[in-house]
Amino acid sequence: MPARAYAATPHGLIHYAEQGEGAPVILLHQTPRSWDEYRDVLPLLGARYRAIAMDTLGFGASDRPAEEWSVELFAEGVLALCDALGLERVALVGHHTGGVIATEVAARAPERVSALVLSGVPYVDAARRAKVAHRPPIDEVTPRPDGSHLLDLWNNRRPYYPEDAPDLLNRLVRDALNVLDRVEEGHLAVNAYRMEERIGLVRAPALVLCGELDEFSRPDMAELAGRLPGARTELLPGTGVPAVDHRPDLFAAAVMRFLDRLLP
Repeated sequence: MPARAYAATPHGLIHYAEQGEGAPVILLHQTPRSWDEYRDVLPLLGARYRAIAMDTLGFGASDRPAEEWSVELFAEGVLALCDALGLERVALVGHHTGGVIATEVAARAPERVSALVLSGVPYVDAARRAKVAHRPPIDEVTPRPDGSHLLDLWNNRRPYYPEDAPDLLNRLVRDALNVLDRVEEGHLAVNAYRMEERIGLVRAPALVLCGELDEFSRPDMAELAGRLPGARTELLPGTGVPAVDHRPDLFAAAVMRFLDRLLP
């Protein structure tokens, strides 16, 4: 079982779970999840590394900043956790929103990032910002006295989750309820991020992963990898948006194949 703890940072308390010893690997979740997204990945990566799954500021059990949420603020939280844990250099693994945050961390502190794994990450440039500017909310629902908004929350994500694994949606809904009043802000932060101005600052070796059924991010794989010289790409078969917790075996194996070449 992973150990769970809080770290005091200038942005408040950040909650994290960790397992294993060795080179540190920070795991960053999608919106609106928590460290729980990596619950089944932690013991697999923890067999070789010090795997640390954190709750992004505002999500899970981490403190909630009062200011407007942004990818830059989330990235500050990652570096603050590294400082609190005395980690000078880390590998970063991020899924969807977590991957965008990882990109910003690697751009602002390239000397502190030894490797970068971006899973299901969109390439956020002016064209994408224009495309999603008027897109309906992904997870935002209006609370109603009869609780029917819970079904709305479920159904919004249901098309992208496997029917034979309802527990995956249970876990997402639980995390979403924890941040229901600001549930869409993680997505809005990604849509506002100027990745095209920041990705050129990344220096870490990179792996671009994506579930083969992830219709949101798979079309961006080539563009994203092309902006990261020497980046490798890999598709995870039989899975889509919930690749991390749907197929933790495939996900962890791909990450380890990449990191084993780079980490002691």
